[in-house]
Amino acid sequence: MRIGIDVGGTNTDAALMDGLRVVAACKSPTTADVSSGVVSVLREALRLSGVDAGAIQAVMIGTTHFTNAVVERRRLLQVAAIRLGLPATRALPPMTDWPDDLATTLGRHRYMVRGGHEFDGREIAPLDEREILRIAGEIREKGLRAASVTSVFSPVTPIMEQRAAEILREEVPGIALSLSHEIGRVGFLERENAAIMNACLADLSRHVVASFRQALRDMAITAPFFISQNDGTLMTPEHVERYPVLTFASGPTNSMRGAAMLAGEKEAMVVDIGGTTSDVGMLMQGFPRESAVAVDIGGVRTNFRMPDVLAIGLGGGSRVRDEGRRIGPDSVGYEITSKALVFGGDTLTTTDIVVAAGLEDIGDRSRVAHIPAATVNAALDTMHRMVDEAVDRMKTSAEPLPVVLVGGGSILVSRDLPSASRVIRPQNASVANAIGAAIAQVGGEVDRIYSLEGTSRDVVLAGAKKEAADHAVKAGASAGSVKIVDIEEVPLAYLPGSATRIRVKAVGDLVIGA
Repeated sequence: MRIGIDVGGTNTDAALMDGLRVVAACKSPTTADVSSGVVSVLREALRLSGVDAGAIQAVMIGTTHFTNAVVERRRLLQVAAIRLGLPATRALPPMTDWPDDLATTLGRHRYMVRGGHEFDGREIAPLDEREILRIAGEIREKGLRAASVTSVFSPVTPIMEQRAAEILREEVPGIALSLSHEIGRVGFLERENAAIMNACLADLSRHVVASFRQALRDMAITAPFFISQNDGTLMTPEHVERYPVLTFASGPTNSMRGAAMLAGEKEAMVVDIGGTTSDVGMLMQGFPRESAVAVDIGGVRTNFRMPDVLAIGLGGGSRVRDEGRRIGPDSVGYEITSKALVFGGDTLTTTDIVVAAGLEDIGDRSRVAHIPAATVNAALDTMHRMVDEAVDRMKTSAEPLPVVLVGGGSILVSRDLPSASRVIRPQNASVANAIGAAIAQVGGEVDRIYSLEGTSRDVVLAGAKKEAADHAVKAGASAGSVKIVDIEEVPLAYLPGSATRIRVKAVGDLVIGA
C-alpha cells in the first residue's frame, strides 16, 4: 500500500493505492502551514479505506512550495554566487538579466574567479584558491548562509567546483552549497541560474521536509516518504533538502503520469483542466515529453529537466464573455463556489455553461435557465476549439492520438476532438496528480559532451547507459527493474574531436520495505 499526495495551491489531494488499484481518493483545502492540510487528507484517505496506518509502505508527495516561493519572492536566502571561469565569461556576470526584485532579494553577492575547463577537459585557467579563501572570509563577514558554485563545463569536469566547495566548507562551516554540475545540464548561464536558485531555497527546503515528517508522525505513519521531481521520478527527503529546485513543475508531471496509468496509455496527449488553466502535454513511454528549450521560472531562464507543457486560459472557473465567443483567460478560481451563477453569484463561468447545457448537475440549475441557447452553444464550441487547438499545437505529427482528460475541470469537454483518435475520460480523473505521485518511479540521468575520437559511438553510449542506470539504483531503484526510457544524441560539429552531446535517462521501480 502506498499513498500519493499532491499539495497544490488550492487543494491537497490524496490517493491510497494497492499496486495499481485506487483504494481511496479524497481532497482537502491546502493550508498555510502545509502539515495540517496533509494530516487532514491523510486522515480522510485512511478513514475512507479502513486501512490501518501501519499498512502504509511508502508515501509520495508532490508539492509546488518551492516554485511558489521563487515566483512570490518569499522565504529566500541571500546567496553568494561564485563563478569559476576567468579570464573567460567576464562579459555577463552572475544574475545578469534576472528580474530586479529577485536579484535584490538574493543580495547581488557576485564573485568571478579564475578557473573552468574546455569541453574536452582542458583547463581555461588553474583554480585561484587564494581568491576562494578571500571570498569565504567575505561570506563570513556578511553572514551569508548559502552559496552557489558554477564552473565552465563542470558537467564534463566537476573537479574545480568540488575543490572550491571543500575550501568553502572548511572556512564557513554549515554553509548550504549548490554545485551547478549536480543540478543543471550543459548550458552555462542557465545552469548557473539553477544553482543560484537552488541555494536560495536551502532554508525553505529544510522547513518543508520537516513539515512533511511531522505530518506523518502525527498520523503514526512510519513508512518512508519521497517527494516527486520535475521528470516524474522520486527523490528522498534528504535529496530534496539538498536539491529543492528539482521539484519545480512536479504538479503537471504527476497529473500526466497519473493520466497514463488511469487510461492505460503510454503514448497519448493529456489535457489536465483545473479551475483556471488547462495544461496540455504529450506522453512518451508513459513519461511526459521533456522541454527542449530553456524554461522560465519566476522570470529566470533555467535548463532543468522540465515537462513540455502548454498552458491555456481555460478552466472550470473561466469567465465567459461576448455571448460565448470569448472565454478566459481570467478565472474566478477558488471563489467559484460564491461567484458562479449556479452558486448564487453574478459571474458567467464555463461551469455555468455545462450546467445550462444539461451536461452536469452542479449547484442550482434554475439560476442559469435564462442563458440563451445560442450563447450556451457558442461557449461550448469555443471551449472545445481551445482544447483541440492546444492538442494540435503539442503534437509532433499530423496523426491523431488518444487524448486523456483529467482534472476537476475535465467536465468542460463533452464532445470528441478532431485532433484526437479518441477521448478518454478515466475514473478518479480529478485526483490524477495524487495517483501520479503514488506510482512514481526512481530515475537517473546522464547529460554530457563526449569526444568520440579514439573510441566508438557504441562504447560511449553503453558507458552512458550504465552510468544512468547506476544513478537510478543509487537513488533507490530496484536493479532488476531499471530500463532506459530516453536517449538523445546531438553531434556538435563546431567542436573538435567528433564531439557529441549524449543524454540518457533510466527509470526503475522503487524498492519498498527492503
